[in-house]
Amino acid sequence: MRLSPEEFRFGIEHEFAVVDRDGRFCDFSTTTFEELDRVVERLPTIESDYPGLRVGDLGIKSKRWYIEGFERFTAEGVYLRTDPKGFEIRTPICESLDEAMAVLLGDIRRWEEEAAPFGYRDARTSLNPFRTAYVPEPPLNAWERSNRRTPEELTAHIHMLTYGPDISVSSPALTIARTIDIGRKLTHYSPWIVPFSFSSPFFEGRLWGGRSRRTYYRTGARPSALVFVGHDEERLVSTPTLTDLARLPAEVGRIEFKAFDRPPDVALFCAFGALLLGLALDETLPGRRTTPDGAAHRHVATVAFEDAGVREGAATVLAAARAALPAAWGARLDPLEAMLAERVTPADLLVRRYHETGDIIETITV
Repeated sequence: MRLSPEEFRFGIEHEFAVVDRDGRFCDFSTTTFEELDRVVERLPTIESDYPGLRVGDLGIKSKRWYIEGFERFTAEGVYLRTDPKGFEIRTPICESLDEAMAVLLGDIRRWEEEAAPFGYRDARTSLNPFRTAYVPEPPLNAWERSNRRTPEELTAHIHMLTYGPDISVSSPALTIARTIDIGRKLTHYSPWIVPFSFSSPFFEGRLWGGRSRRTYYRTGARPSALVFVGHDEERLVSTPTLTDLARLPAEVGRIEFKAFDRPPDVALFCAFGALLLGLALDETLPGRRTTPDGAAHRHVATVAFEDAGVREGAATVLAAARAALPAAWGARLDPLEAMLAERVTPADLLVRRYHETGDIIETITV
């Protein structure tokens, strides 16, 4: 059964770092949760978002805006603090991609208004450009270790250095089996999907040499796609996880693509959403994987569109998505076609800007 775009719903989770008024990159080593949370406190709770958005046991995610980080507990399991990595803005589940984008852009503006008095500015990077590792201090205690068992919990330290959007698509018309199949397809083709987003050319305070240190560091140990199922027996056992048990009824059937870098231009999220939808609708591409190919991601992260094989793979996924989408959706993919034709990723533009500014902070906050 062939579906139409109108049968899909969309959601966006936008993770991003910030720089303070002194030009300092705000992370777990320079900033406290409470300092960043001053912004969240000024933002509203929108009651109509619930129960579609998950709040969590600690209540940290009680709004569309919240502080992302690593939660620490005492030896008795009592919440102690959160080591922050940055902000996240999440949309409710929307009836169209255009609606999700409009909601996100509006909520970014609201964040900017409330963050300005504290001197926080958006840092347009998908990897902490200065830190090479997050090491919990003090080390995890016995209670914390015993409560971190899943593949994602065991690699949670990785996400403390990375930023990027989770873009989700779902349709009540899809069976769970077909939803998982789409997740496996996105996982297989992930190395040729993600270069359009590459935006982490900095590492250890200097140019790294490749286009996405985030992808090089993260994808493989962490999933490309995550599919939420309604029953435990529907889950596939894998490391990293492809399928997870939905925490809310609204999550059942959601396919989250988690491997995009955070490009400087958030408007590209619309192109990314269209690409994912096209690949969900496509019935021609044969590739499937339950876990991402880490070696392929590391290769692509280094060479990007300079490599003929990467260009060929990216052209294949773009063509399949375009063919599966109605003609009216084609314009949404045009920015990606232009990147591929010019062999340029967002990271290349950041590198050019860095050569002009000579300063990483200035480059990622212009």
